[in-house]
Amino acid sequence: MRTRSNIFLVGPMGAGKTTVGRRLAELRGLQFADSDHAVEERTGVDIAFIFEKEGEAGFRRREKLVIAELTAAQGLVLATGGGAVLDADNRRYLAGRGFVVYLRASIEHQLRRTGRTDSRPLLQSGNPRETLERLFALRDPLYREVADLTLDADGANARGLAQDISRHIDAVPA
Repeated sequence: MRTRSNIFLVGPMGAGKTTVGRRLAELRGLQFADSDHAVEERTGVDIAFIFEKEGEAGFRRREKLVIAELTAAQGLVLATGGGAVLDADNRRYLAGRGFVVYLRASIEHQLRRTGRTDSRPLLQSGNPRETLERLFALRDPLYREVADLTLDADGANARGLAQDISRHIDAVPA
């Protein structure tokens, strides 16, 4: 059984990983971290700037270092970026160092949630729906590969999802 002292949230952008993660950490008395925010804190710039200057590959290198470090901690709820699962080492860290929850969200849900911000570099060019559909096709199997639990985020509120995750973890034999 994977450790339950860490809980890692994976899923597409707009699924609510950060909001649910904060609620879950509060509910379980754990620390909370967001890998995207950690990258921004360490670099002193936002993710859009990193994408602009270093491309997605540069951002992914930085993300990988952050995820390696954060998943090695104990007593942590970690919200990961939507593309964190693209890296095989990240998948290994997530699956091996904590309980992984996949917050699954429909394309419609993602469009509603991500349409409110311009801070999503992958959605800044082209058709956002087509981009989200392409990302879903690529990433969904990887989210499923690492997940111990999959929950549908569509129409759910953060508090309810956090409570569902907590109840599920408590029901799993140690």
